[in-house]
Amino acid sequence: MLNIELLEGDYDVDNWLKAVRGFENEPEKGERCAICFDRRFEVTAEQAAKMGEKTFTSTLLTSPKKSLEQLKVAGDALAKKFNIEFLAPDYRKASGTQEQNILAKADALYRQDYCGCLYALNIQRDSQDRLADELFSPLSQQIQPESIEARIELYEKRWKLEDDNKLYKIVKERFLNWRQMHGLLRIKKQTIPAHFLPLSTLKNEYTRGKVDTQVGDLHYMNRDEVKFITLDTYNKFAQTNYSNVNELIYDSPTFEKELKVRHQLISNPYDLSSILVVETIPLQKLEIVYKSHIYEDVKEVLLEIS
Repeated sequence: MLNIELLEGDYDVDNWLKAVRGFENEPEKGERCAICFDRRFEVTAEQAAKMGEKTFTSTLLTSPKKSLEQLKVAGDALAKKFNIEFLAPDYRKASGTQEQNILAKADALYRQDYCGCLYALNIQRDSQDRLADELFSPLSQQIQPESIEARIELYEKRWKLEDDNKLYKIVKERFLNWRQMHGLLRIKKQTIPAHFLPLSTLKNEYTRGKVDTQVGDLHYMNRDEVKFITLDTYNKFAQTNYSNVNELIYDSPTFEKELKVRHQLISNPYDLSSILVVETIPLQKLEIVYKSHIYEDVKEVLLEIS
């Protein structure tokens, strides 16, 4: 290893959001990037000067999404302020970007395809007609497929395998992904706590009707393929002991465990109907406001080779 000490600075997201206010829709290489570089390089240059270093640089120089000239302007200005030098080689020339890709693939390194800016990510995902699912974080903090937390979990497992000198391979897998935007159950204009199981969808984001049929543990609403189960039923299948639905909403089991509950209730693996967990099955007319995204995605999978 390189034995280079990592000095992790403050994330300081609140001040960053204030600094770029009004520049949310700027494109890559625009004014928002310049503001961001100034803030980041000032902290870096100041730290380098404190440590007695004569130079500083940035990994952003390797990014094909960033302007080399813009980076040099910001870096040189801060270098002058702290009486040090900003090193800005062009890593991209002579097929440098392609070589980076080859080396990263050979060593199974994680490569992020955006700079880390939430505004740039939103613009990029919109242009790709993709959901910016990296920005989702459930109330329960449940780790969802292909989320940032899931990627961290995978690479931490990879480090453990390397520490234990075990063989592994990271492969890609195409799958059906899902994210919930919001969900609400109302009866007579009163909100009733309800937990939506993974892969729940609703065609028009709104429905109303009445539960009129029960088959086993499932209670069927008379519209839009909506189904209900009680919290007791959920506890039985998930082998949990939640005392109320709010507990479940804010402290859900793993995504995989909830998916298993869904498959125990409905044998069809392609079923995408909404399944709501409630404390008691509603007998009156009800309303559901619900939005989720179901989409094709690709994730990395860690395989241990025995």
